[in-house]
Amino acid sequence: MIRKNPSGDLPFIHESAYVDNTAILCGKIVVEENVFIGPYAVIRADEVNELGEMEAIIIGANSNIQDGVVIHSKAGGLVKIGANTSIAHRSIVHGPCIVGENVFIGFNSVLFDCLVGNGSVVRHNSVVEHCEIPENFHIPSTTNVHSNQELSNITQVSAQASDFSESVLKANLELVKGYKKLQNEF
Repeated sequence: MIRKNPSGDLPFIHESAYVDNTAILCGKIVVEENVFIGPYAVIRADEVNELGEMEAIIIGANSNIQDGVVIHSKAGGLVKIGANTSIAHRSIVHGPCIVGENVFIGFNSVLFDCLVGNGSVVRHNSVVEHCEIPENFHIPSTTNVHSNQELSNITQVSAQASDFSESVLKANLELVKGYKKLQNEF
């Protein structure tokens, strides 16, 4: 479902993107080329800052927002998901937040008020807030990171973790093509 927010902003969705019929996109959102937005995802850009302004939620080209993901922003802050990035099932990305390119965010993870560098992996059931994850870092499953200081014990991304991320990205790009073909059948 595509909705206006109270400010009157409507999402812009590139024609090559696939948005499942059960997903809700509300407000100032930009969905770029070949993006997959899965069932029951909710992306909502509707809060404003003290000046009555808001930045967009931007989903970069070839990225996938999987089933049940929630993306929102506090007080109109920017949320940007870089190109070729996977946000896995039931994750929450709450802005302000910038997620780089070629990033994998694992199942049930939560991101808030953070920057995740290009090529990084945040594995399943992790919480990342109030920090800047450098490029090519691997956050192990069930890790909680609440400051830049806590990053000193995190090991860099492994080749195996990158392979998994790339396979998820490729699978979801194929899903975009398949679901776009089926779209006319419903």
